[in-house]
Amino acid sequence: MWEIEFYVKPNGRCPAREFLNSLSVHDDVPFVDRMFSLLAEYGHELRRPYVDFLQEDIWELRVKTRRGQIRFLYFYFMDKRIVITHGIIKKASKVPVSEIKKAIEYRSDYLSQYKA
Repeated sequence: MWEIEFYVKPNGRCPAREFLNSLSVHDDVPFVDRMFSLLAEYGHELRRPYVDFLQEDIWELRVKTRRGQIRFLYFYFMDKRIVITHGIIKKASKVPVSEIKKAIEYRSDYLSQYKA
């Protein structure tokens, strides 16, 4: 099993948790929970259509819900740890570059916190 962790910003805010809290308990959360369970069970072995590589060590967890497409951006870290940076409701055919850059920035911050 892989450990799933949510990235926490230096100011204490947790973008992934905040996004999760904004989702519908009935229409979205059960689908998200199922995908988090699959990711925790299979980690690197989980492939499309469930996950996809984006760029610079950033991956997306793809969640289909009754209301549409949700994406959680994440990266792998030592010893079977998966760090979820944040989530988005996908409105275009591709994940916006701005969201990927945000995940890269969060990853960089996470790694610098870990080294401190």
